[in-house]
Amino acid sequence: MSAELAHVLALCEHYRVATGGAFDVRLPGRGLDPCAVVKGWAVQGAADTLTADRFVVNAGGDVVVGARSGVPWRVGVRHPLAADRLCTVLEVGSGAVATSGSNERGDHILDGRTGRPVTDLLSVTICAPTLTVADATATAAFAMGLDGIPWAAAQEGCEVYAVDAAERVYRTPGMPVAV
Repeated sequence: MSAELAHVLALCEHYRVATGGAFDVRLPGRGLDPCAVVKGWAVQGAADTLTADRFVVNAGGDVVVGARSGVPWRVGVRHPLAADRLCTVLEVGSGAVATSGSNERGDHILDGRTGRPVTDLLSVTICAPTLTVADATATAAFAMGLDGIPWAAAQEGCEVYAVDAAERVYRTPGMPVAV
């Protein structure tokens, strides 16, 4: 096994344990599927090679930005029920934003404890220092359902913007919402 694969699998195991099994890359009938960690990890690796003072790397809505010049990027978060609308805009200097939900790919995120789709959340957006953390935390929190919101908020360096099935918004005080 390569060192990179071992690292990704260790990250997957970390999130499985941290969520009490809600996040799991080994679901019945699916085999091993670490893509909830691999995408953020790979895109962060690509962003880490950039030397520009100001950059953005967008991987299907999961975003890594750098603004060493001090002017933050504005990152739109798509509304979970309306692809042509934003539910918020964030101002991020350097860091990452990732959203997990069912609007793009249907019920593809399952609660590893039950094997069933999550029904009490529409989306979870995480702002974190890296896309590795933002993407995995967003997916893990979504898999936990409503319990994932306070769990994600307690993760080091993570800010949360979540929309539940009744379209109520939950936002941590440090989420960098543009004014």
